[in-house]
This record gives sequence, C-alpha cells and structure tokens, in this order.
Amino acid sequence: MTTDRTRPDLDDPTVEGLGKLSEALETVEQARGLLYGFHQLTGKADLLLQDAVDLLREAGHAALADDLDRDLVGRNVIADRWTFQIVEDYDAHYWTTFRDLDARARDELAGGDRHVLEARMKQRERTAGHPRHEAGPALAD
Repeated sequence: MTTDRTRPDLDDPTVEGLGKLSEALETVEQARGLLYGFHQLTGKADLLLQDAVDLLREAGHAALADDLDRDLVGRNVIADRWTFQIVEDYDAHYWTTFRDLDARARDELAGGDRHVLEARMKQRERTAGHPRHEAGPALAD
C-alpha cells in the first residue's frame, strides 16, 4: 500500500475498473444483507405460524391447525433448503469468491490499496486548505 491514496502511478482505466469492481462488491454486500433479512424474517414468520397453530388448535379448529402444522410449519422455502442453507450457499459459493477475487485484483493491480477511485474523487472535489476538506488521514503503516 502507498501513502498517496490517489495512486498517480495507476492509469485511469485500471482505477476505474477497480472502482467498478468495488462498487459491484458493495452491491453484493447489500444483497447479502437483504438475504440475511429474508432469513430472519422467514424464521420469525415460522415461529409466529407455530403460535397461530397452537391458538387455532386451542380454539377448537384442530383440522385447520393440523393442516397448517403439517404443510407449512418447518417447510423448506425452496427445494430441499431452509433459509439458513440458502445463506450458507450464497456465502460459500458466491460472496466468498467475489471477495477473494476483489482482494486479488486490488493486490495485483494496486498493491492492496482500496478505494483509489474515491480517493481521486476526493482530491478533485475538496477545497485545499479549507477546514473539513483535509486530504488525510494518511494510511497507517
């Protein structure tokens, strides 16, 4: 890593490509967060469903409660999978590979530096010498 986050030694297409790759990874991170939300909401729905089954059974609606319990409680949300398995597959087979290749690209092309495109944008858009427009902080060694 260098102390100049703008990496003047790198050509614009490389910096722009790394910037797009970083943006794509950030989008994958957002998708992963939504997937975890889906996982948690689906689990919560199943617990609420179990409460509904108990209450309906208690109210004398045994046939409906039995159908709900048998056909919906604990059901796979997609073929052969609960949501935790979807999350695990996403993490193992997509998210981890994406992160690894993003790190490889940064290591091979920019010495591991992150957000070079954004550092260049900051340098372009800040008002030098103006309070709250400082270039730093410098990268830690």
